[in-house]
Amino acid sequence: MAHAAKVDYLGIVREVLVVDNDKLPDGGEFTPEVETALNEYLQGCGLDGDWKLTSYNNNFRGTYAGQGYSYDPDLDEFIAPDPIMEA
Repeated sequence: MAHAAKVDYLGIVREVLVVDNDKLPDGGEFTPEVETALNEYLQGCGLDGDWKLTSYNNNFRGTYAGQGYSYDPDLDEFIAPDPIMEA
């Protein structure tokens, strides 16, 4: 299963969902082409926005994205919120 994080214009993850690998080329492997196909598939399902692949096993993009995490495009990584700032 591929995991997708919806990133808003501020770089904040708003939701994370699972997509069946059968809906994506190459079994949902992490490549730019698969991420483009992911966005096309989700937008075709009526789910607009910018979707980024995230790794449940932390194999790429730093860490598995969760709601409220941020995405840094320069690092191409998700960053957990600061727990001190959340309090």
